[in-house]
Amino acid sequence: MKQYLIKGGIPLRGEVTIGGAKNAALGIIVAAIMANEPVRVENLPDVDDVRVLLEAIEGIGAIVEREDAHTVRINGALIHDVSVDEEAIRKIRGSYYLVGALLGKYKRALIALPGGCQIGSRPIDQHIKGFEQLGAKVTIHHGKIDAQAESLRGTHIYLDCPSVGATINIMMAACMAEGKTIIENPAKEPHIVDVANFLNSMGANIKGAGTDAIRIRGVEALHGAEYSIIPDQIEAGTYMLTVVATGGDAYIKNVIPKHLEAITAKLVEIGAEVEEFDDCIHVSADKRLYYANVKTMPYPGFPTDMQPQMTTLLALSQGTSIVTETIFETRFKYISELRRMGANITVEGNAAFITGVEDFTCAQVSAPDLRAGAALVMAGLVADGITYVKEIQYIERGYENFVEKICGLGGCMEEVDSEDERAIQKFKMKAM
Repeated sequence: MKQYLIKGGIPLRGEVTIGGAKNAALGIIVAAIMANEPVRVENLPDVDDVRVLLEAIEGIGAIVEREDAHTVRINGALIHDVSVDEEAIRKIRGSYYLVGALLGKYKRALIALPGGCQIGSRPIDQHIKGFEQLGAKVTIHHGKIDAQAESLRGTHIYLDCPSVGATINIMMAACMAEGKTIIENPAKEPHIVDVANFLNSMGANIKGAGTDAIRIRGVEALHGAEYSIIPDQIEAGTYMLTVVATGGDAYIKNVIPKHLEAITAKLVEIGAEVEEFDDCIHVSADKRLYYANVKTMPYPGFPTDMQPQMTTLLALSQGTSIVTETIFETRFKYISELRRMGANITVEGNAAFITGVEDFTCAQVSAPDLRAGAALVMAGLVADGITYVKEIQYIERGYENFVEKICGLGGCMEEVDSEDERAIQKFKMKAM
């Protein structure tokens, strides 16, 4: 079993380049199969979730050609199956996008219910509601979503909550439905806008993504295109907070600063230095930071995917902070691991009450999910001594070249086999 070994106490300095957005990539890969011509996608993040999804669409007949680690050519013309039930696909949340894409193109989809990180209930009732209003019949049986329709017709859909997954799924199905569809109260995250822009590049007619209402006029067919995925705001935010936590100074490159405004605002509030450029953000901190109250909200609010990292940073800051999680009810599983490193955090319901400490101490910890795993790495980079982070398969689902990028900033971190005592001892010697 692989694990990370981390020697803490080194300020991160230099520059790091952010890759393509994982959450956008999952929607775009699936949307690409809706065309019967080749689609070329650039700036693809080379992470486990992307690899699993590419294998899944290849398994139903799509032609997938990897030009390099960050570029893929996809052709959905030869898809021969609308049923996806691979064990691997159950492990990623983005697999449910296959329902919207296949339903839109073939009017039938049979997809295994998705998994992903265990951070709370993520029901698909809004997805089903949207498909049914478009004219599909949807049932769940034997662990699969079965959606089928003689035809899909545009309609007016109001989402009870701004669900990211439902917005993308309904948008894909509706773009090949007859007539006009309006989605009210949609999610507005940057990767939703990116998926909409990608679909439009293939000939879809989608307007209003990122606003209070998305208007879609159905088209008969989608064509080939070339498209580059936006930078990953969560990867960027993770490095911003990690650099600041270590008392470092770095340039976070290949970002869209507007997508990071909620994160930037909190960093400035607690005393970090932040400077924005066209496609780069400079962050630094040369003193202990201050307390703040944080509440996760749908975009443009503070992202739930940055909550563990922000909680970790506040656990090192002066005073008492409160972090309220409004999106996923069990996203505080990692708190017990932070306590092992000396954090003073109490959880009551959906709120974490944090009394800042000056330092963390090293420990053996386990990543319970993707973003919490990144937060534990962040804690290890601050802690005194050598921290072991286990269950790193969660982290590698969403962070490309994590070790290489941290080391490129001057951090001391290595991935080793937990049973390779020689490699462990070698790292300890190097870290002395």
